[in-house]
Amino acid sequence: MSNEDTLVNTMRKVDVFTNERDWEQFHSVKNLMASVSIEASELNETVQWSNPTQEEVQENPQLLSDIGDELADVMVYCLRLCSILGIEPIEMMNSKIEKNRLKYPIEKAKGNSAKYTAYEN
Repeated sequence: MSNEDTLVNTMRKVDVFTNERDWEQFHSVKNLMASVSIEASELNETVQWSNPTQEEVQENPQLLSDIGDELADVMVYCLRLCSILGIEPIEMMNSKIEKNRLKYPIEKAKGNSAKYTAYEN
């Protein structure tokens, strides 16, 4: 990864790509949120009728490429939504990690997949 490959630069590339095509008119909050969901469904579709292990995915170049393409679509729409709403994605993710750290303390959550409400006081 070069110094130019930053999240900010990637967001700018997405914005430029969108603006060059005059697509910002279609990028309402609702449309971008729907697009994230649609692309996430397409990500799920890559393994819809199978349950590959991590190793099986990594050993299958076509599946790995398909998953990567769909992940990229989800991430691009998420970054575009951040861009139009003025949300800094790294700060947003760090904030959410901290919230989750409080909701899922190690002593209660380690090795436990239950939702935090299952072990709240």
